[in-house]
Amino acid sequence: MDRPEWMWPAVELAALRLGRRLGVPVPASQPYRWSFVHIVPSVGPGDRAARRAGRAHSDAGRSFRVIHWEFEADRLEGYDHDLGFVRVRHADAADEAALLAVLREWRLPPAEFRCSWDAVDPC
Repeated sequence: MDRPEWMWPAVELAALRLGRRLGVPVPASQPYRWSFVHIVPSVGPGDRAARRAGRAHSDAGRSFRVIHWEFEADRLEGYDHDLGFVRVRHADAADEAALLAVLREWRLPPAEFRCSWDAVDPC
């Protein structure tokens, strides 16, 4: 059985299954930069049909893309559309188990992730 830090909190797991993006700030390479890891769930026909009907579609079989971004913190103020983003690394996960494997490899416990609107997320 997994240790508790490698299990999803119920709210974040439900958000992933509903196709919501999660994020967590991580240490940046330089003091003037910010760094963030996003989990981006796949979108399928069921999601598009649900969106047209004004609802969300839960799918426990989604795939995911995990992306580590870094950007210049001083460009967050104002309306500069070029935040100096650099993609540090990325990984694709075929399902929830593969997603946990990526997070273990990157040493990012699932409980640290939040819905993007609840985190310091410029995206």
